[in-house]
Amino acid sequence: MIFTKEAFLAGQVILINKPLHWTSFQVVNKVRWLIRQKFNIKKIKVGHAGTLDPLATGLLIICSGKMTKEIDRFQGQEKEYSGRLLLGATTPSFDLETEIDHEFPTQHITKELIEEARKKFVGTIQQQPPVFSALKKDGKRLYNYAREGEAVEIPSREVSISSLTLDSTDFPSIKFVSSCSKGTYIRSLANDLGKALQSGAHLTDLCRERIGEFHLDQAISIETFEEQLNNAEEDISAKTDS
Repeated sequence: MIFTKEAFLAGQVILINKPLHWTSFQVVNKVRWLIRQKFNIKKIKVGHAGTLDPLATGLLIICSGKMTKEIDRFQGQEKEYSGRLLLGATTPSFDLETEIDHEFPTQHITKELIEEARKKFVGTIQQQPPVFSALKKDGKRLYNYAREGEAVEIPSREVSISSLTLDSTDFPSIKFVSSCSKGTYIRSLANDLGKALQSGAHLTDLCRERIGEFHLDQAISIETFEEQLNNAEEDISAKTDS
């Protein structure tokens, strides 16, 4: 990455390891603010290529300047996630954002049943997005319906899961790794796996490991980005407004 005003305006791809509890928009706003402050720029386009939930960590692709035109292309690439789900209980949000609402038995679940269930979710499947999501219905975010206690019908949609591994060593906590298409909700996958096992499940940990050819080990923290930006040498053109 080149830390100059011209480079950020021309277009940069910034790989950030999103911290826990941050929204993707907060990361974008922080990166934009840091660039504007460093180079005294009034306006610069900054966007992300694929939202991560606040309770998720991992790879977030940030684009600046003219590179924001490539966001749709990045979003369309296959993604890989790792994490954990807990069998025996569900939450309305399918993760830890909300409290447990129902508990289910797990004594009947064997490694064989887990493997049978896993196979059902590899390939092209129909998936219903969680009601606690930013998708819109009739111009309103689904999570707003959910928080107001209003029932809403959410149509299922086709997604593709190219690989899914499940490790039940720490049962009823299940460790997983999955590669999937754009639009796949891992929270929904966890919930659906619970149902397939005649039990319940919710996501307890999620990390995005890869987007297309970009990997998490190439990403840096917000703090490192700020440090490297602040340590970059000022050039003459950076001292005037854009």
